[in-house]
Amino acid sequence: MTPTLPDTLCYLNGRFGPLAEAKVSVLDRGFIFGDGIYEVVPVYGRRLFRFDEHMARLARSLAKLRIPNPHPRDEWLAMCRRLIAAQAAEDQLVYIQLTRGVALRDHVMPPDIEPTVFMMASAMKPPTPEQRHQGVACVTARDFRWERGDIKSTSLLGNVLARQISADHGAVETIMFRGGFLTEAAASNVWVVHEGALLGPPKSEHVLEGIRVELLRELCEEQGIAYNLRPIAEAEVMAADEILLSSATKEVLAVTQLDREPVGHGAQRGKPGPVYARLHEAYQRAKATQSI
Repeated sequence: MTPTLPDTLCYLNGRFGPLAEAKVSVLDRGFIFGDGIYEVVPVYGRRLFRFDEHMARLARSLAKLRIPNPHPRDEWLAMCRRLIAAQAAEDQLVYIQLTRGVALRDHVMPPDIEPTVFMMASAMKPPTPEQRHQGVACVTARDFRWERGDIKSTSLLGNVLARQISADHGAVETIMFRGGFLTEAAASNVWVVHEGALLGPPKSEHVLEGIRVELLRELCEEQGIAYNLRPIAEAEVMAADEILLSSATKEVLAVTQLDREPVGHGAQRGKPGPVYARLHEAYQRAKATQSI
């Protein structure tokens, strides 16, 4: 059964129109090869959160795929704002996707073709109050995805398979390890808390540089929480005082169960911890000051 598409505005290759009527060629390299990149920008109170940081990452991903950026920053901003204005929700997600464009099927990158640009906005679906209060369950898996996790690519089959592992177990995310060390989750960055310090994996080609990586560094500095990016062994994750997820939709979210075992120690075992509580509160303040 084909789902009914929402009656909402989208943008495709220079034109705004109904999402249900948007069409791309079957020879688009995004359709044939997954040859493209995307960004998801959160919107709070109809204002774009850390917009310039998202535009910088979009530009980095495009450069790594040798796709020209077809719009300057202010044009992207104007298009985003038009899509936001057409939505009823105050809090939204703006989805931006660029593919290399349309060409006869050949693995080699064809020169001088126009990128396909697609954008849409939708209501944000944040974690529930219950998830915020109780935390969420995750499972673990070997990181079997390709080697270039630093590119925010539309080639997401590995992430789809990883996320399905957690869905099959009634969990929210799949936390992955490569060679015995933490990389990330299917659709989130992963953090551990050890002796009051927030730890995350170092920047590498295996890990997407989430917008919240720098944001959490800033929030830790504001809160006086030690922050370090370094290799994190699987055993350290399993023994962590707290485990956190971060993403555009989750913001920062406590993991309180991993592979059916409670996270943490003592009275705090299986409950959101104090570092999470401080970062979540600080994140809410940042939303009010870092949106345009």
